[in-house]
Amino acid sequence: MKDFFSKLLNGMSIAIVCALIPNALLGEILKLLIPHMPALQHLYDATSIVMSMLPVLVGILVGMQFKLTQIQCASVGLATVIGSGVISKTADGIFTIGGIGVVINAGITAALAVLFVRLIGTELKEYSILLIPMLTVTIPGMIGFIILPYVQKGANLVGDGVAYLTNLQPVVMGALIAVAFGIIILSPISTVGVATVIMLSGIGAKAANLGVVAVGMGLCIASYKANSLGTALAHVLGSPKIQMRNFFMKPVIAVPMLITAAILGGLAGILNVQGTPYSAGFGLSGLVGPLNYINLADGGWTLTNISIMLAMFLILPLILNLYFIFLFNKKLKLIKEEDYKLNFE
Repeated sequence: MKDFFSKLLNGMSIAIVCALIPNALLGEILKLLIPHMPALQHLYDATSIVMSMLPVLVGILVGMQFKLTQIQCASVGLATVIGSGVISKTADGIFTIGGIGVVINAGITAALAVLFVRLIGTELKEYSILLIPMLTVTIPGMIGFIILPYVQKGANLVGDGVAYLTNLQPVVMGALIAVAFGIIILSPISTVGVATVIMLSGIGAKAANLGVVAVGMGLCIASYKANSLGTALAHVLGSPKIQMRNFFMKPVIAVPMLITAAILGGLAGILNVQGTPYSAGFGLSGLVGPLNYINLADGGWTLTNISIMLAMFLILPLILNLYFIFLFNKKLKLIKEEDYKLNFE
């Protein structure tokens, strides 16, 4: 069971990075350039479309983790799309695609589809290409579709919990929300989805954003020795979700980053830094968080605001993560570099 869960999370992690990084790296830059170069709108649209391909990538890459055949991998991918909710049907009967779907249900559907095709095995022989796609969509795919509303409702409970935290004293609220979003970014649940559903704004939104920043930067620092520099940077420029598998296998690896998140979230309450529902779920990817802070801060691009931005989004996350990673690694011996190893082969 542990091996099955590990392979499932690893496939999902790789899929998330592949689907989200193009928009994360280019999205905000393209938004700034499009008014002056309208033709770039097509490239921005392309990165948005790629994001919506996440469910099919989850299915295919999870299938590859289990060394399924090409037909089986493709069938798992199709079933995962059905169960993800990324495609919806309007009252007029028009199918629309948008967002990334319910990632946690995509993972559940992919797991069911893998179990299903492995159960069938080679029993269908020469009829595999005819029957496996149909049966995989019909059985595990439709099971995923049926349970989708219930899984979505369960995920929304996380949002309700975060919404409750917004009623607390600002410093306490900031620390707890930052930690909560630091944990959510390492799970199959969408931080952006949670923030927008509950319309998280103000100090809470910026604390959430800083929680993601803390985790992303900390994992970048902690993982660069075990992985390539490019892979390490993907935690910051893309998504910390690529460590999802390692986090679930050994949760203590995220504790140094979550302590950093709590401190940054508390400082957000003290300094009264503001954010929006859209920026809350992002870290440094696309520079959404820092740019959003400057846009909301009184005076805009003043020396004071720039200094606070650099301190909160770069200097403090770097210094605090370095200290706590050193403490947990060298002094407490609770983590080691190999805990952050990612295998993309």
